[in-house]
Amino acid sequence: MGRMRILVIGSGGREHALVHALNGNAGEAGAGEHELHVAPGNAGIAGLATQHALDVTDGDAAVSLAKEIAADLVVIGPEQPLVAGVADALREAGIAVFGPSKAAAALEGSKAFAKDVMAAAGVRTADARQVTDAADVAAALDEFGPNYVVKDDGLAGGKGVVVTQDRAAAQEHAEAVLAAGNPVLFESFLEGPEVSLFCLVDGETVVPLLPAQDHKRAYDNDEGPNTGGMGAYTPLPWLPEDGVRRIVDEVVAPVAAEMVRRGTPYSGLLYAGLAWGADGPSVVEFNARFGDPETQAVLALLETPLAEVLHATATGTLHELEPLDWRHGYAVTVVLAAEGYPASPHKGDEITAQGTLLNDPSHVLHAGTSSEGAGYVSAGGRVLNIIGTGASLEEAVSAAYETIEQIDLAGSFYRRDIARPAIDGEISVGR
Repeated sequence: MGRMRILVIGSGGREHALVHALNGNAGEAGAGEHELHVAPGNAGIAGLATQHALDVTDGDAAVSLAKEIAADLVVIGPEQPLVAGVADALREAGIAVFGPSKAAAALEGSKAFAKDVMAAAGVRTADARQVTDAADVAAALDEFGPNYVVKDDGLAGGKGVVVTQDRAAAQEHAEAVLAAGNPVLFESFLEGPEVSLFCLVDGETVVPLLPAQDHKRAYDNDEGPNTGGMGAYTPLPWLPEDGVRRIVDEVVAPVAAEMVRRGTPYSGLLYAGLAWGADGPSVVEFNARFGDPETQAVLALLETPLAEVLHATATGTLHELEPLDWRHGYAVTVVLAAEGYPASPHKGDEITAQGTLLNDPSHVLHAGTSSEGAGYVSAGGRVLNIIGTGASLEEAVSAAYETIEQIDLAGSFYRRDIARPAIDGEISVGR
């Protein structure tokens, strides 16, 4: 594959990881083999790609920009443009795009649709009931307690779910979702540790990446509110040897086949969030794109050129791709969060670090930052993603924490127990 012009749409830590990997994991713009563009990007990505202003949900604007730069490939990072149909607009204009159609992205955009697809495909998932009237909330709580799982049946950026044993908190969340004009979904609680598996999907062709685990709660020991994710690690030492194969065979391949059967084939990255219980994997949720922050850890171990992988998926040639090559060992990402995250993150505070660390994407990826003078300030809830790799999970974790300790941001915090239960052997699963 020759040199390509690639446009990445999005502005977070996931997009910084994608751009860095597309750049061949090189540390500066132009060092990789492709010409990279990003819209809108963030302060950290600026050194790796040409930035462009863009309303990411505007399909016509995305097509105009892609034509202007003569993009050979467009990679859509976040969920909002996918659900808005930006991939459809690009495809109609004859532009190769990595990301599912609006119809296929409904696997993330509507949990009720995802449940319908899973039922048709015979895929294990939680029992669920959609409620649209506040008068029905109490009966649903009676049915689905005492471990309450209450979700916004729409896009909520990973923050629209409450899992609690506190009935009043569950009721409050359900009423808040309904008050915002969205249906609410009550689900049965799935036992077992969670697994994130990203799969490249092109029709019925499924190529899994490495399995990862995210840490959703804000504070150590899984305490505090749910967040978009406070850290992740890959691969999973506790997953059964045939775990990835089982997830593909029992979950992703049947769903991909069902989408083809419905005339809305899936093309892009399908993220399966699962609980591994006594019977194996059950689906918690699907996402229609690379997950954040698991992507940051997974891509740190990918040896196969990412551009080749995404281009094959986008052009219907995934079945011809050689098996993926991975670095041996483990990768970890730890999120540095702003004071007040997730409820009301503080912005505009100076970020300082030793040497050129903040400009080293192999160790630090920017998620919510802005440039100020020659430095950076916080501009979001999840500010930075710190990457650590190592021959063992313990080494990877140590490397990440060694790096994060060199960074200063007033009031910021991070979890100090990312991957610790796995290292301590506290996670076990049935076959």
